[in-house]
Amino acid sequence: MLQQFLQEFGYFALFLGTFFEGETILVLAGFLAFRGYMDLKLVMIVAFLGSYAGDQLWYFLGRKHGRKLLARKPRWQLMGDKALEHIRKHPDIWVLSFRFVYGLRTVMPVAIGLSGYPPGRYLLLNGIGAAIWAIALATAAYHFGAVLEGLLGSVKKYELWVLGALLVLGLGLWARRRFKNARLTRQAALEEKNRAAGEANNPPAE
Repeated sequence: MLQQFLQEFGYFALFLGTFFEGETILVLAGFLAFRGYMDLKLVMIVAFLGSYAGDQLWYFLGRKHGRKLLARKPRWQLMGDKALEHIRKHPDIWVLSFRFVYGLRTVMPVAIGLSGYPPGRYLLLNGIGAAIWAIALATAAYHFGAVLEGLLGSVKKYELWVLGALLVLGLGLWARRRFKNARLTRQAALEEKNRAAGEANNPPAE
């Protein structure tokens, strides 16, 4: 039942997950590939396509509507400003590596597009970065399954526990991200409030 479900819907779910920021779902898919429920090469290809397509979309939205997107939430504005600082110093390095930096997956492509980074160069380097990310994470998760099998003797009788642990880990990362985002939102709102109060107390001279 599980194998049939994954064969029918697993790759589509993987594509959607990596399109919208899916480190956890890629790790889970790599482990499932080790268990034989999914094909490792297909996992890599689908994860690459999802990540590449998603980040291309965010990049072009950044070029067209970057400031409007970032201004929708104080947290996005704060993170976008920090991302722009990084990009201006080492643009190519950040295009290649932003997927590996927790919390920057969505805002960084927007900031890259906003920065005026050349579309053709982004098309190439983003593809290289997506391929490295998909291969590295899927392979690491696959070998994580092999390590578990070596430690436990046979993963099969423990696989539900392992899948549960991975899901709990994913929920933990999601909760941590929500907490961090809420803290950044409060910080950005406080900075905006202090700035507005400073302007009110020190009006410009006429």
